[in-house]
Amino acid sequence: MANDVVMVDDVEPPGSLKTVEEDEPPGRSGQVVTLPGAGGPMPHLSVPTTGTENPLASQTKTTASRIFPIGEKAARFREHFFPAATDREWSDWRWQIRHTIGSLCELEKIVRLTDRERQALRLREGAFPFAVTPYYASLLEGDNPLQPIRKAVVPLIDEKIHSAGEAEDPLHEEKDSPVCGLVHRYPDRVLFLATDFCSTYCRYCTRSRMVGRKNKRIPTPERWQKAIDYIAATPTVRDVLISGGDPLTLPDEKLEWILTKLREIPHVEVLRIGTKTPAVLPQRITPSLVRMLRRFHPLWVSIHFMHPDELTAETAEACRRLADGGIPLQSQTVLLAGINDDGETMRKLVQGLVKIRVRPYYLYQCDPIVGSSHFRTPVEKGVEIIRALRGFTSGFAVPTFVIDAPGGGGKIPVMPDYVVGRDGDDLVLRNYEGGLYRYHDGGTVGEPRGDSPYARSH
Repeated sequence: MANDVVMVDDVEPPGSLKTVEEDEPPGRSGQVVTLPGAGGPMPHLSVPTTGTENPLASQTKTTASRIFPIGEKAARFREHFFPAATDREWSDWRWQIRHTIGSLCELEKIVRLTDRERQALRLREGAFPFAVTPYYASLLEGDNPLQPIRKAVVPLIDEKIHSAGEAEDPLHEEKDSPVCGLVHRYPDRVLFLATDFCSTYCRYCTRSRMVGRKNKRIPTPERWQKAIDYIAATPTVRDVLISGGDPLTLPDEKLEWILTKLREIPHVEVLRIGTKTPAVLPQRITPSLVRMLRRFHPLWVSIHFMHPDELTAETAEACRRLADGGIPLQSQTVLLAGINDDGETMRKLVQGLVKIRVRPYYLYQCDPIVGSSHFRTPVEKGVEIIRALRGFTSGFAVPTFVIDAPGGGGKIPVMPDYVVGRDGDDLVLRNYEGGLYRYHDGGTVGEPRGDSPYARSH
């Protein structure tokens, strides 16, 4: 173990844990990163060598250092598949992105592929790309094609099936896009699509039509500025959700530029970031990123968590840093067949999230994108899961189950039927155990029951 590796006790992973004294990752000025097999170069990761001419460049430097854990699974995986990588390199988010696994050949070295997986990886022309960070790949089970994490990120030939009700853009985001890269569906808030890149691609992604694709318009400062101009000219917008792709794959300087421009708009009250980075690339949550983000309060971060196996020591540290920076954290989970579609798995997930200071927010019915039928469950399954959570765990750990309505209808909550009906002035309710209870709901305050227009004679 290197001399700069120390032990800490503020994270409690299962098994042994390495922690690395973490300086800011070494500069990669002017470098354009190429991701093998995942759509070519990622120019948004290019860091300018000088900042005076570029509005996206930051003059801020950091000398602070922190520690970042390396969990037991990740340590074993790195030793086997990346033996030359040092602790410091493995904990560098840029190193993780540069070494993203993005081809059949690379993946075959890590897992024993099934025929359906191999066929999908061979027939990828024009398809949604495959990519997974080394860290997240360390969570894959090489001999178990039914493992939830593996099913969520390794493609199947089933993605080629176009089922009834599916569409490339089922939520009609492009219809609700007044300028490129911005979706304005609700009166007081907009969705700002800052990037088309993710470090790891979920196979059920709502925006698989656009993220990581070749020959698509790459987000640029000019596109960002047009979106910002639209927001500035629309006083009803008070809430901006920055998403993508994954905005936390942007360098600090570029994300800071976007946040600064948005914060300068007087009527923008709240900023939000939608990301999966703490789950798939937790090393990205550096001290300098947190210091930058906390300057833009009120700022919220919504994290996509899928399964309790994602709640590792590394992810706990990433969430701890954000929460300690005063940033409220909430989770958004997609309901997925064979992955998290049972009450016990979901209970473990939401209870684990609460332990790392992430409040469960939404449970989504899987959107009907093309090729997603093998992921979708009946809607009743989501209602069943909420019923299995309500009363059996803390109320603030129970997410709201929603369907994002096809055609641009927005999020519609779907709840178990706890109201049985009315019996005269009484509302009859069913509790989490199935018991029936009455709540008197007739008359006005202080009105004698006999004078109530709703009173019944017996």
